[in-house]
Amino acid sequence: MKIAIDGPAGAGKSSIAKLVAGELGFIYIDTGAMYRASALYAIENGIKITAESFTKEILDKINIDIRYDGDGQRIFLCGKDVTKRIREADVSIGASDIAVIPAVRLKLVDLQRALAEGNNVIMDGRDIGTYVLPDAELKIYLTASVEERAMRRLKELKVKGQTADFEQVKRDISYRDKNDSEREFAPLKKADDAVLVDSTDMTIDEVKERILELAKERM
Repeated sequence: MKIAIDGPAGAGKSSIAKLVAGELGFIYIDTGAMYRASALYAIENGIKITAESFTKEILDKINIDIRYDGDGQRIFLCGKDVTKRIREADVSIGASDIAVIPAVRLKLVDLQRALAEGNNVIMDGRDIGTYVLPDAELKIYLTASVEERAMRRLKELKVKGQTADFEQVKRDISYRDKNDSEREFAPLKKADDAVLVDSTDMTIDEVKERILELAKERM
């Protein structure tokens, strides 16, 4: 069985997907982490994030591996654990920019589909239900207001000991929303057969239970 969770930046997709995967015993695949890792490769190697820069030669050098251990999912870029680094602000913006490049998306979509083949998976991203796994048995479009998403992101940063300005966080999220929804190739949008879940006024447990309810109906 395949479950697809799409939605804008900061909607809580990854957190919810991990919880649901744990409850159902499914494999969780964080597609956003793959784009973040690709962006980090560009940042660390001084590569400008443009379609022209990402030639086949460059793409072939980006080696992304997802491993699972007692602490959950870990992301490796060219053999190096980058799980924490890819969550920093510069990588977040870079991931949104790199996601509009068709060659990058095609490379990562092939990897995502291969990971999902023959397994019970839950996958979150921007175009999972519309493009990556169009045959998913359950599709969720998870969203929340920009203000709520910015507030959640701010709380996450504070927990990590990082300081941030609310208005700047809000601007970053709005920028990513625009980038994701306006890109030509596989843009962010709700699949016709997806269930809309607006988490603005919901707790994380309420969202989890709602998705579990939907999943069990289709199992």
